[in-house]
Amino acid sequence: MAAQQRFPARGVPDVWPGTERSRSEVARLLSRPPFTLENAGSELHHKHGIVMVLDWLEDQPGQTWQERWVASGIEEAGAAWRLVIKRWLHERGLKAAWRMPVVGRALTTVISADLLRPSVDWLAAGASRQGVLVRSMARSRDPRGFERLRELGASVEDVRAGAVSAALCRSALILAAKGGLLTGITVGDVLELFEAQATVLKRMTAGTEVFYRLLYQLGALGEDAPQNLREVRNRGQRTPEELVDRYGLRCRPVRDLLVDYLRERQPALDYNSLKSLSYHLGKRFWQDIEHHHPDADSLRLAPDVIGQWKQRMRTKDKTVTGPDGRRTSTKVERLNHRDTLTQVRAFYLDIAQWALEDPGRWGPWVAPSPVRADEFENRKVQRRRKARMDARTRERLPVLPVLVRTVDQRRKDAAALLESARHAAPGEVFTAAGQQLVRAVVPHGTAGRIWAKDPTTGKRRDLGLEDERAFWTWAVVEVLRATGIRIEELLELSHHSLVQYRLPTIGELVPLLQIVPSKTDTERLLLVSPELADVLSAIISRAREATGAVPLVRSYDRRECAWQQPAPLLFQRRIRGEDCAFTDETVRTMLDEALTDTGLTEVTGAPLRYTPHDFRRLFITDAILNGLPPHIAQVIAGHQDINVTLGYKAVYPEEAIQAHMAFLARRRSLRPSEEYRVPTDDEWQEFLGHFERRKVSIGACGRAFGTPCIHEHACVRCPMLWPDPAQRDRLVEIRDNLLARIAEAEREGWLGEMEGLQVSLAGTEEKLTQLDRRPSRVVVDLGVPVITAPSVPRQHRPEEKT
Repeated sequence: MAAQQRFPARGVPDVWPGTERSRSEVARLLSRPPFTLENAGSELHHKHGIVMVLDWLEDQPGQTWQERWVASGIEEAGAAWRLVIKRWLHERGLKAAWRMPVVGRALTTVISADLLRPSVDWLAAGASRQGVLVRSMARSRDPRGFERLRELGASVEDVRAGAVSAALCRSALILAAKGGLLTGITVGDVLELFEAQATVLKRMTAGTEVFYRLLYQLGALGEDAPQNLREVRNRGQRTPEELVDRYGLRCRPVRDLLVDYLRERQPALDYNSLKSLSYHLGKRFWQDIEHHHPDADSLRLAPDVIGQWKQRMRTKDKTVTGPDGRRTSTKVERLNHRDTLTQVRAFYLDIAQWALEDPGRWGPWVAPSPVRADEFENRKVQRRRKARMDARTRERLPVLPVLVRTVDQRRKDAAALLESARHAAPGEVFTAAGQQLVRAVVPHGTAGRIWAKDPTTGKRRDLGLEDERAFWTWAVVEVLRATGIRIEELLELSHHSLVQYRLPTIGELVPLLQIVPSKTDTERLLLVSPELADVLSAIISRAREATGAVPLVRSYDRRECAWQQPAPLLFQRRIRGEDCAFTDETVRTMLDEALTDTGLTEVTGAPLRYTPHDFRRLFITDAILNGLPPHIAQVIAGHQDINVTLGYKAVYPEEAIQAHMAFLARRRSLRPSEEYRVPTDDEWQEFLGHFERRKVSIGACGRAFGTPCIHEHACVRCPMLWPDPAQRDRLVEIRDNLLARIAEAEREGWLGEMEGLQVSLAGTEEKLTQLDRRPSRVVVDLGVPVITAPSVPRQHRPEEKT
């Protein structure tokens, strides 16, 4: 809707030369080429059809053909328009079945001759035979334009023939509704047709980007038209009024105040900060106040109103799905609610300060701030956030090699499948990467795609698309983990980002990666390792055109809501014949798909997810863990404050470890020396024998050293028995035997023995339940170094204490 306001569609005038023609002029016009048909028999029926259509129109009130069309009521009938003409024919005794198909073709000819212009809604509803309309328009209205449009569609690679046909149909519909030639179509006309088709079909049909691009290349849409449809739909930056009006505030004075406040702050803020400020003040603050207190019209709020608002800010509803599949709603803490409190307090304090300079403008709105200064004591919040981020990093750092191996293997497998499919004939079976597929037989017009069919599932796969996704997923993971750059910096890498630097001491040339200013508006250079150089080389080779140059593409800055100048971006791909820059949503989707293939899960059992920023934390943590000084890591990461860099690392500080070790040594020195005597051989053998004697037939005994067996070796009754999963069948046999013995005791009346057997049975059932509850054990190599020690370590001797 916003795009249609910026690009209005052309209106249809009440009269134009074609619709004012007389019946005789129309008859002469339609009896000559290009409106006539080559086949004599078809032309005879066509003339009858034109006569019936003109007779029907002349029977309607109005002075022009367009007025008669509107007055007939056929527009309101939509797709059922045939009933309107059919009823008119039956009223005149013309009931032959052959008449309606002939009338339909004749009506298309009348529209092509520009005698009348149906509405876009009527045309989009399929009220006209669009294939016939395209041929008629191409023959009579703009032959050269439709021919050039076909040639453009055929010359663009990766564009299906169906998309070109849809573009021709849409062009014919616009000409039918607006008149003129293809070169006269405007952006507004295109948007109006898209809106009508989406409304009628309840969805947006495919091929919209291709249609817009073909018209742009044709020279239509006007000189100031954006290059692609994405630029049309992304409206750009909004004004302060538009930012506030998104939330539909009812109190006009407060709405105007927020607009004035944003306009006052606008020169000192970037657009993303301005948009965030409007969200916190307009939606999170005042819209919430109005929703729960509709009569609020002043910033001086009652204490109970403020208290209830703060409570709503602290929590939010979260839907949780239980093990049984039932979904329940629960309240959880909102992690960023302090951001809203900060903006609201600054809003009140700014107005109070500005009222001293301009009391007439800001003075009436001065009120006590509803947020106190002591509510921003966030040291505990920062510590909790640091703990969450550190736990997240420690969970993902050990399994990063798994992700790296997975994306690399996916890339190699996809490339092998694609290469094998290229050399296979349609219908031929081929094998690659451990998979057996069949080269699919596809119809013409698939734009060079290579399809294969899985003989087991019958599913058809686009191997070219799989290869492209696997490659770019691998490229994203490798660049992020090797550089630690932000997601916006990754998407802004271009061919010009690779520079060289000659070391002044030895004169060696080293490659550097230039990171353009982003979050901190600071440029920095990163050293390119040999591994990263290989990755960047593969990316450039994939992005290059046949000429050897990397295409120039425009990227959209979502934060600033602005299109950037064309640049040879590294992360770009070709979609339906157009070079498009990657977006952050694309990167996140590729990472999620790659992690699904790894099968990695979090401690809660949910699928493990990596965000692009996780790689930044992993990079800094790994660098400092391997000895990189924090102040150097700060420069590489592009942080202005070293405390931010230290907040990213998730490693234990060396000074804390050393202090803890000194504490243990000091405590040991203060304890009695006899507690650290060397044990005798008998004591040591007794200690080792305890562990040897813990093994029993159905598991191991977990009692501590020096403690007796409290169940007199009735192990199935003992809670200290650790049952062995491999002995589950043995436990089942014991349980079955106990059941048989209990049944025998009941028959024989051995009540005393039956009571003891039931105790043993309960213990056996408990051990089986423990085995069934125990999750499958997954061995993860944590990378803990192996420390060599003497054959009898002191820390393992029973007499020593630490």
